[in-house]
Amino acid sequence: MIDMDNNLKQQTLENWLKRRITNWQKLQSLFQTRDKKTDDLNQAREIINGFRSLVNDLSLAQQVLPGSRLHHRLETLFLSGHQHIYQSPGNVLLNLRDTYTTESPALIRSMSKIIIATITLFITSIACGWLLIAAFPDLITLFVSTEMIDRVQAGELWTDGLLNIIPSSVLSLQLMTNNITVSIFAFAMGAFYGLGTLYIIILNGLMLGGTFAFTARYNLDGELFKFIISHGVIELSVICISGAMGLKLGESLLRPGSKTRQQAFQQATSDAGKVLIVVIPFLVIAGLIEGYISPDPAYSLSFRLLTGITTGIFFWLFIIIGPRIFRPRFWLNLFMDNEIR
Repeated sequence: MIDMDNNLKQQTLENWLKRRITNWQKLQSLFQTRDKKTDDLNQAREIINGFRSLVNDLSLAQQVLPGSRLHHRLETLFLSGHQHIYQSPGNVLLNLRDTYTTESPALIRSMSKIIIATITLFITSIACGWLLIAAFPDLITLFVSTEMIDRVQAGELWTDGLLNIIPSSVLSLQLMTNNITVSIFAFAMGAFYGLGTLYIIILNGLMLGGTFAFTARYNLDGELFKFIISHGVIELSVICISGAMGLKLGESLLRPGSKTRQQAFQQATSDAGKVLIVVIPFLVIAGLIEGYISPDPAYSLSFRLLTGITTGIFFWLFIIIGPRIFRPRFWLNLFMDNEIR
């Protein structure tokens, strides 16, 4: 008798939820058609009241019809409404400030595992590239041009005398453009379910490791390290972060969770935009260093090391913590907290 009463009660709740479909359709239409620049208070009040009712309906659906199409439909509508109601105003400067100070650093910290995995994959690819070319030197043609190979075999790097051919200003601009293109490409290739990004990360690692192994045969690996170290820390860090964002983009397509694939994809691209808008300007710094310092033999190895390590530490502190690193109070509070502990 009790089971019959429970079944009757559940069937009644199901029927009541299904009769609410018209209300949900109306609310969805309001989300799609509302112009936020207008001051229609009645429409805004109608959206808020409808959203509150939606929350109650979703709670009921979780109890009565968990995992059903109706339940998933309400979840999707709830996420859409939450984004519509709670997203920040369209002030470009305020949004940019929030991106730099809070949103991007928070995203970087939340992605720590995938960033570490990407860096590990890149370092592993470098080691594999080194071992491959050390064992089979002829395969270097897979990674570098014949002209570069000839110059190394002649006892000089392809970067020697570069400033005699191209002015530093032009060289910096070319390198900035190339590095930004590679970083965006590494992210965008994540749209192929992450496989494209894996290809870019592994290929760049193999190229770097293979090139070092090949130059080592002619005792030029030290000169190559001297050329790369001043700008390479930032440059390779940005590429790894772009790769991590690309893998996250691929994950959103493979495992969207409670969202639809479209919603998960849009969220991943939005997050990537917030991160890339912070990290890509550092490629301008890397390009300037690579154009003015890296090819200039007047700078010593110690100066290049100091430049690379300093800029690298600043880069990681900035993207993890944000502009607060410029505030003395932040460091004072940090040290005081450590002393208390």
